[in-house]
Amino acid sequence: MFKQAFVWLTVCALGTISCQSKPSDKTAVAVATSSGTPAATSGTPANNAAIMARKQVPVVCYHQIRDWKPTDSKGAKDYIVQIAAFKEHIKMLADSGYHTILPDQLYAYLTTGAALPKKPIMLTFDDTDLDQFTIANPTLKKYGFKAVYFVMTVSLGRPHYMTADMVKKLSDEGNVIGSHTWDHHRVDKYSHHSELKIIGKNGKVTIRPVDDWVTQIDKPTKKLEEITGKKIDYFAYPFGIWKKPVLPEFQKKGFKMAFQLADKRDPDYPLMTVRRILDSGYWSTKTFSNSVRNSF
Repeated sequence: MFKQAFVWLTVCALGTISCQSKPSDKTAVAVATSSGTPAATSGTPANNAAIMARKQVPVVCYHQIRDWKPTDSKGAKDYIVQIAAFKEHIKMLADSGYHTILPDQLYAYLTTGAALPKKPIMLTFDDTDLDQFTIANPTLKKYGFKAVYFVMTVSLGRPHYMTADMVKKLSDEGNVIGSHTWDHHRVDKYSHHSELKIIGKNGKVTIRPVDDWVTQIDKPTKKLEEITGKKIDYFAYPFGIWKKPVLPEFQKKGFKMAFQLADKRDPDYPLMTVRRILDSGYWSTKTFSNSVRNSF
């Protein structure tokens, strides 16, 4: 568990690097109708094998939308899509006939074979950065696109991050708000029986029992529900990192789907390991287009 003394350092670090991308899982489609969509099951929820068999829908992950600074590291630039490039990438999606979908649509498709629009794509934004509201959202509106914003609640209202009112506005405009923990703590490190050591100004040490699942998942999710007035059904793993033992916990918490990055999906928990790709800050519009078409 992070110590309170390091919360600010954590938030600052998140401004440059937030996720890691790994090799793609190009799962084959086993059962399909003539339209290329796996056969529906008359509204009956599909089993895991059927979910794995459905053609994957492109899901793209963004973090910061801003121009590079001299202080940005080579690695950080993967997660920072420059403003002009972002606008070109979104225009390419619109010009190419893509239609943005939201998580409820993806869930219905995966579990029942519900129809999706032609050339569906989901756009997601992690970490609550202010530029997602000031730059990304107006750009998406221009093309009638909607997105999913995975909010890290520790940063709400802090410099360079969105406020609670901004998150509410995104939700009211028809976008989806998802949970992304309190302070970006890795889910594979959670414990129900951890301790927090607090050192007071007088040097006195206080040991406080904590439950990471409550701190990182329950409380932030409840806060987002209070902000939006809506149930929060979707989650994104910090850094894209997950381990199989934590997946049942997210099901128990009531999440309908959880989003990782480019690892292979878990065949026993396909809805808890939905894949995404990063739109890299180094990619041209052509590279981005090819990645969307070939990564799923």
